[in-house]
Amino acid sequence: MRLSSDQVQAIRSAAVSTFGDGAAVWLFGSRVDDAKKGGDIDLLVRPASAAAIEPFAKKVRMLTLLERALGERKIDLVVEQPGDERSIVTVAHATGVQIL
Repeated sequence: MRLSSDQVQAIRSAAVSTFGDGAAVWLFGSRVDDAKKGGDIDLLVRPASAAAIEPFAKKVRMLTLLERALGERKIDLVVEQPGDERSIVTVAHATGVQIL
């Protein structure tokens, strides 16, 4: 996994602050592969059940918190919804690393 412990902690903190204590986060995509270089940060967030309301507004809030903590960089954030069957969600769970 190509994230520093400080970056992982910033992601965890932003997720809990935005989506609640029961939130879960997966890192997926190129940053999971130690052999690759560069790439954006791909994240899947499963909100705590009570935090599933207004997912778009919360996505923007989390991205804002991450920009403040990590600086300007490309971050793709997918917010999982109950019963979500999008292929991106399936891929993130199958190939990603849960960091929260």
